[in-house]
Amino acid sequence: MTRSVTLDARQRQALLDRYRRDPDPDVRSGCHILLLLDDGYTWEEVGAALYRSPRTIDRWVKRFHAEGVEGVAGHKLGRPFRLDPDCLGVVLYWVTAKLPKDFGFLRSRWTCGVLALLLWSRHGLDVSPETVRRWLHRGAMVYRRPRPTVGPEDEQREAKLERLRALLAELPADETVVWEDEADINTNPEIGRMWMRRGKQAEIPTPGTNDKCYVAGSIHWRTGMVFATEGPKRDEELFLAHLEDLRHRLRRYRKIHVICDCASFHHSSAVQEYLAKYRDRIELEMLPAYSPDANPMERIWWLLREHITRNHRCHDLGELMGMVMAYLESEAPFRLEDEEYQIPKAA
Repeated sequence: MTRSVTLDARQRQALLDRYRRDPDPDVRSGCHILLLLDDGYTWEEVGAALYRSPRTIDRWVKRFHAEGVEGVAGHKLGRPFRLDPDCLGVVLYWVTAKLPKDFGFLRSRWTCGVLALLLWSRHGLDVSPETVRRWLHRGAMVYRRPRPTVGPEDEQREAKLERLRALLAELPADETVVWEDEADINTNPEIGRMWMRRGKQAEIPTPGTNDKCYVAGSIHWRTGMVFATEGPKRDEELFLAHLEDLRHRLRRYRKIHVICDCASFHHSSAVQEYLAKYRDRIELEMLPAYSPDANPMERIWWLLREHITRNHRCHDLGELMGMVMAYLESEAPFRLEDEEYQIPKAA
């Protein structure tokens, strides 16, 4: 039996306001249906004009009679979502604490289909992968790329970091600190996301042979400036050339503390001879082993790859290195991250 809708002036104005301003198209459609029924149109006429089924019209009429104008907004179409807390807890435990291979699946990561299959085999629960996906979203889970981390950890990591923090906190005004690291630059571009026309995959030309160059870079903790030295190899010669650059470019400071990783060429015999010669000017401070996250220069290399080397279209290594050096110079000073060191403000 067809229900009629009769609105008083207040209800009609409230529905008109929702119809004109509500951001949800479903709410606007429901208001439109109720307003037309109040105008005297039949269900058949409203359905034909708005391309709505009698079932849809009936749902909005029932909602209006049960809850009034206030109940028109805030309802999603379809069956209400029912979340089983126990099932959600099981799925979250599997995703965060277990691997698919623990249950005999030849998979390296969880998918909604694998989780749905496991729910059926272990608990006899027949749910679709889409239901599992909704459960995961309700459990504050997201499907994104993880961050790679180095597996081994230096047992003295915290003690070494604490010593570096003390160095920064107690550093005299005539001494300074830089974090140093090396990066490789390749004419073979790293491929990353970019805008392209739908249905037509963009192309990035790659050279027949890959030419490579290395850059030793240091970021200055007082200013955020980056000092870079390029060379053909990642070895002690590049490191020594970079130390020479630092010694000349930071000559206003009596001593330069260079914080770097534990690469073997950082403490080779040639480097030791150089440090003995300039022991009053340069001193090496070693980072904990396997701790790229404790070196702010890693962030600079990430920015360099994101903005310059990824998807680059340079014809040769010279053109690419010109862009690399120009970027490091033009973007300085960089903001120095201080999560590990609580870097004190420079005077």
